[in-house]
Amino acid sequence: MGTSEIERAGHAFVAAQYAPRAQAYVSSPTHSSGADLDQVEALLRETGHGARVLDLGCGGGHVSFRAAPHVAQVVACDLTPSMLEAVAAEARARGLANITVQQAAAERLPFADGRFDFVLSRFSAHHWHGFEAGLREVLRVLGPGGRAVFIDTVTPASALLDTYLQAIEVLRDASHVRNYTLAEWVAALARAGLQVGGITPRRLRLDFTAWIDRTSTEMLRTQAILALQATAPAAVREHFRIEPDGSFEIDTVTCIAVAG
Repeated sequence: MGTSEIERAGHAFVAAQYAPRAQAYVSSPTHSSGADLDQVEALLRETGHGARVLDLGCGGGHVSFRAAPHVAQVVACDLTPSMLEAVAAEARARGLANITVQQAAAERLPFADGRFDFVLSRFSAHHWHGFEAGLREVLRVLGPGGRAVFIDTVTPASALLDTYLQAIEVLRDASHVRNYTLAEWVAALARAGLQVGGITPRRLRLDFTAWIDRTSTEMLRTQAILALQATAPAAVREHFRIEPDGSFEIDTVTCIAVAG
């Protein structure tokens, strides 16, 4: 199977995985709030007047909802039709008439060169089957001097910590591709032609029950995650601050990049 075939199959798999979960992501407290969203909104409040915005991998639409009051247009883009339907319905309910939706993969965006002033992407890139291809597409659809804001979970540089994180991620959600390190993010952005202008690291606590329920993870996989946590070395338990019920903390980063 060639690279393009693997990519297409991966896109179909991601869409199928998330098709039944749309409303769970629209209503998720983890996704609907946070200092990272506050940072995006503040940026657009200051600089977004009249801007055209792409919310790439929009999921439950929370970036779009924060962006819409401060810009001219938001296109919420995702692989999963049911996600887009849920976002469109919620936008109507909130009276946000400047949000439209578009089904597409990050690696193949159906937009003209330079279409957007901002590209915003939150908790999406770890599902992309062509990470750097997606970043190159972001650069292509940004106008000169346009800005991209990427928010995602990141893996620690330690090989031990990375192994445990990737293991529980794919057990919980089979459509997970990879969490990248901050160094991998910075290098990939540079190769794509995006100049990093700001990096904000954060920690995010994940309530285990809500984290599992949101993806409808089957019992066998849930038990495997708990078993990995219970037998993990002290360094793993300490870094992720694993709690008795399985709740834990993960590293995230907000990267602001500028199109050259």
